[in-house]
Amino acid sequence: MKKNLLGISLITMSCLYGILAAIIILIFLLTDLPVIYGIIISIVILLLQFLLSPILTDLSMKWFYKAKFDCEIPDYLKKFIENVCSEHNMKYPKIGYIDDGAPNAFTYGRAKNDARIILTRGIFDLLNEEEVKAVVAHELGHATHYDMLFMTSAQLVPLVLYAVYETFVTKDNDSDNSNLAIVGIIAYILYIISQYIVLWLSRTREYYADSFAIEKTKNPNSLAEALVKIGYGLSTSSKSKHSASKSNALGIFDTKTSKSLVVSSYDNGQVSKESIKGAMKWERWNIWAKVYELNSTHPLISKRLTAISSKCKEYNQQPYIEFDLKKQESYVDDFLIELLICLLPVIFLASTIILALLFKEHIFAIIGLGGILFVLSLFIELNKTHKNKNYKKTNVANLLSEVKVSSVTSIPCVLEGTIIGRGNPGCIFNEDFVIKDETGIIFLDYNQPLMVINKIFALFKSKEYFDKKVVVTGWYRRSPVPYVEVYSIKIDGKVKKCHTYKFTKIIYVVMLIVFISVLIYGIF
Repeated sequence: MKKNLLGISLITMSCLYGILAAIIILIFLLTDLPVIYGIIISIVILLLQFLLSPILTDLSMKWFYKAKFDCEIPDYLKKFIENVCSEHNMKYPKIGYIDDGAPNAFTYGRAKNDARIILTRGIFDLLNEEEVKAVVAHELGHATHYDMLFMTSAQLVPLVLYAVYETFVTKDNDSDNSNLAIVGIIAYILYIISQYIVLWLSRTREYYADSFAIEKTKNPNSLAEALVKIGYGLSTSSKSKHSASKSNALGIFDTKTSKSLVVSSYDNGQVSKESIKGAMKWERWNIWAKVYELNSTHPLISKRLTAISSKCKEYNQQPYIEFDLKKQESYVDDFLIELLICLLPVIFLASTIILALLFKEHIFAIIGLGGILFVLSLFIELNKTHKNKNYKKTNVANLLSEVKVSSVTSIPCVLEGTIIGRGNPGCIFNEDFVIKDETGIIFLDYNQPLMVINKIFALFKSKEYFDKKVVVTGWYRRSPVPYVEVYSIKIDGKVKKCHTYKFTKIIYVVMLIVFISVLIYGIF
């Protein structure tokens, strides 16, 4: 397995650095500019980031996330980590703990011998011992595979390509060197291509980290269930109490990576397979899921579950989940309509600029009419993302089974549950929440019109919501993270509203009035 990963990584790195070498050769062939200095600066910056990042991240974890690096972890987990480290000639990693009920974990560092693994309390509130070991083994897999080193090296290529692009597009071009624009365009195209190669490499290494966890635990289903509970958010109150009593003072898991939280019911202590399949439908059938995955560092949860299930026979286990639901309709039409809604503002704006440049004698009329169409397209999008009627009471499991939902199309909903932590676990500047109802947990996007209001709320008011029962009214969307944008939160009989939706409508109305005025002026 490790040889396969090394081979894939070396081939990918060869492609990336081949692209970089090609653009450097092109620069020297077509120009006489000392672009090499910009490249050297970019490399130095990345090397400094690589060397200093773990230290700076440690400080960030302590100051802004209140992480503790001197907490004891359960004996079963400590012994497991020691065995894995001994087997792979690796130093025992620095373990950080964040006291937050939202579950997650991540690792960072330079190489395997200075790895840090951050865990939140939510992991012990949600997972059993075998599942905790599987999650930590996944993070250890990243360290033993030198993922931090490989990904830093890979990210150097798009960084340098973008530096080349910036050098040429911001430089005053004279008629004596018309090749500059060509180099800049080629560099930018290669920058985009290299970005997607880096993302693909990151997703590939996630699969190998999963394989490492399976190899070390000998238990594919524990990793699969941990992914379902964290990635889809599945849990029960009885299991949470059992796990929490074991960990109590130490928690385990953190980072933004696992905002995609859902939960479902259990059948006789086991996660309901039908509920898992319901949660998987969106990733399998909605076209947006594929689009989002292309721009993500992590594979879709459903794909990871399938990959994990394929290894069950090696360990005498039944596949954890087999997705056998049949798609009843095509979702292509929904995707195309939503894509058009996303593109309309860009189309109208670009068309207005082009026509205004071509027909300058009618510039005010063109700007006025184009501006009106632009604002109307924004209203169309707003009415899809914020359907302001038919808010129906539901639960997390039901929301997760919805297929016709995206970043564009929303489902107005009302959720009742308990706030268990921050959206970005432990971060004192994060105003978002995670809510748990009788069926599961999901991310809440709390957003006021001004960022400063959000940060003041996060610092001084958000703690008042922790462990409190609330009623949330808002809009459920998925991109690919399933979340509810908050319209209002009712707590202790009081209602706290987010005014971003109304503020946005007011801004659009003002813009519409301005463009109508410009159109009238242009006509008369």
